[in-house]
Amino acid sequence: MNKSRLKRVGKGLTALGLAATIWIPTLHFFFAREVGNFTRPGGLSPKAKQLAARHLQLWTDPVLRQKELDRMRASNAEWDFMGRTFLVWSLAEMSLRNPSEKAEYLQTIDRIIAETLQLEEKNGMFFFLMPYARVCPYVMQPPRSLFLESEIALMMGVRRMVEEKIEYRPLMRERIDLMESRMRRGPVLCAESYPDECWLFDQSVALAAMKLADCLDGSDHSAFQRQWLDVAKQKLVDRKTGLLISSFTVDGQALDGPEGSSIWLVSHCLRLVDENFARDQYRRARKELGRKLAGFAWSREWPPSWVGEMDVDSGPVIPVLEISAGASGMAFIAASSFQDADYLAALAATLDFSAFPSVQGGRLKYCASNQVGDAALLYASVLGPLWEKAEHGKTVKNGN
Repeated sequence: MNKSRLKRVGKGLTALGLAATIWIPTLHFFFAREVGNFTRPGGLSPKAKQLAARHLQLWTDPVLRQKELDRMRASNAEWDFMGRTFLVWSLAEMSLRNPSEKAEYLQTIDRIIAETLQLEEKNGMFFFLMPYARVCPYVMQPPRSLFLESEIALMMGVRRMVEEKIEYRPLMRERIDLMESRMRRGPVLCAESYPDECWLFDQSVALAAMKLADCLDGSDHSAFQRQWLDVAKQKLVDRKTGLLISSFTVDGQALDGPEGSSIWLVSHCLRLVDENFARDQYRRARKELGRKLAGFAWSREWPPSWVGEMDVDSGPVIPVLEISAGASGMAFIAASSFQDADYLAALAATLDFSAFPSVQGGRLKYCASNQVGDAALLYASVLGPLWEKAEHGKTVKNGN
């Protein structure tokens, strides 16, 4: 290559570098929105309305719903189940935010819960679990999955917090008692979701369900919850980061360290158990996992001190920046729960830039996501009133 051409190439690279220096920091302005476009203190935000419209359509159009279910279950049967969970939680929050539509929301909640219970009864618990649940026996017998028990109990709980449904009272009570009994049997007060595999995600959902049961039925799980926290702080915390680990054996041996796809949701649920500890976990997660650059934000799946492997929860992780779609989705929930408007707005800018939003007929979906991912985003955009009601210990009587 002659000197003249080298000079031209050098000038071109310099110009490209200067352009990137200007362009990258300003790119987010094309996608930045006020956080009120995603979530707001009262009512429903524009994004929430569009996301909700899409999910309500999925439960009224059987063809569209089956297509989405087939797509998810081909990758992971858990996504089918969790999509139901996040949507029920969302509709319960929306019922408190938008009482004029409560009847429609509750009707959809009841349809989801009824179908979920029917599928569980007909096909057994393995229907909603990944195949490796059958590879070896559960340590605790008979086999049960806290993944299913906790989310079904919390689905019933949030529905009853909006308006009592007597049929759910004994069903919820049965699952709460079963979860507490099995968790107490474990050396670290945790029960399995998969054979000899406990997940903090599911333990925290179980504790949140117990809190709602106390609000609804006058039970008292506070002593067990305090005991659980004491054990978790001693045996389930990663010493380098202070974050709770994500998975471990029944006797408390770590399987996976802190993970963004777990800790963000865990911190949200633990708000109902210990506000200060939950907030501390959120702050640590923001430090270790939360990242911002040029107005965009995302979450790592693992802290820099931990080397993990990509799995179905983390999703693909983009190297260098270590962007995890799964962890970033859960980060929306935690940022909304702890009212971190700055981080939430930057996450939303990244979402609009990289997830290919599509709005048709007032219904929003993200083409880079799926039903469970969009349902989690919907939950992040509407959460608030129900947790506040539970934190103040308000019981539900006569539908109030």
